[in-house]
Amino acid sequence: MERRNKGNVNEGSKEKGIAMKVSRVSIGVNVILSLFKLLAGIAAHSGAMISDAVHSASDVFGTFIVMIGVTVADKKSDKEHPYGHERLECVASILLAVILMLIGLGIGIGGVQKIIHRDKETLVVPGVLALIAAVLSIIVKEWMYWYTRAAAKKINSGALMAEAWHHRSDALSSVGAFIGILGARLGAPILDPIVSVGICICIGKAAIDIFRDAMDKMVDKSCDEETIRNMESAIISTPGVEGIDLLRTRMFGAKVYVDIEISANGDMTLNDSHKIAESVHDTIEKEFPQVKHCMVHVNPTNPPKQIAAMHSI
Repeated sequence: MERRNKGNVNEGSKEKGIAMKVSRVSIGVNVILSLFKLLAGIAAHSGAMISDAVHSASDVFGTFIVMIGVTVADKKSDKEHPYGHERLECVASILLAVILMLIGLGIGIGGVQKIIHRDKETLVVPGVLALIAAVLSIIVKEWMYWYTRAAAKKINSGALMAEAWHHRSDALSSVGAFIGILGARLGAPILDPIVSVGICICIGKAAIDIFRDAMDKMVDKSCDEETIRNMESAIISTPGVEGIDLLRTRMFGAKVYVDIEISANGDMTLNDSHKIAESVHDTIEKEFPQVKHCMVHVNPTNPPKQIAAMHSI
């Protein structure tokens, strides 16, 4: 006896709408912020602020990757892809993780070079406008991180979560720029490259975490233990279910596929066992909205005597 989830088209469209809204806001904010930081860096003679402006501009490219990934992942199943396209969102997450890692390495390498060659550089003290731009960037990008992170958690989007960390990396970059600019104005320009190396490590860790999460979803990793325990509790509390013989879960992009085998009274009719399986399916679908596909199989707890005799041979 099997019962399968047909999918929720409206839920998918809602998730896509949220992701697109967040992405549009992200693009608008990044374009305005990048231009402001670039002009401030040029006017205040701050190389750190100009680099930070380029970093913010790279976020626009990352957001376009998220939009493409979410749009393609939302496509309906077809003949060539009967299980849907959700894993393409993982591809977008991996691309963003690579971009984050490259940005982090670029910041770190630049910081190390400045430390090594600090005596050979002609250091220019940046103006106050660069400090103002750095503070504004920290506030705006940190707000964008929390705004995007909340949306990512709401729709369980790995690509959107990667984009949130992209905003956080930009905020950290601006913190480094602020410390470096302030340090230069106070007579300690070495603070800029030292902080840059620290930012590189933070960005690199975020990139590795995003990459690992995306790869887990690409290779059918099971759900976390808490989710599995909650599913077991929901199944066993369904009227008519006498036991759980099997419960397997696997991540498929941001969605979950579930295979369940339950035990029920073997003397009941096919209609009755079907109703129990349907109740289990509907319970899982209702309590766990991230589940896209649920299959339920019913095993008899007391099989007919002739079947039991066959198994004993």
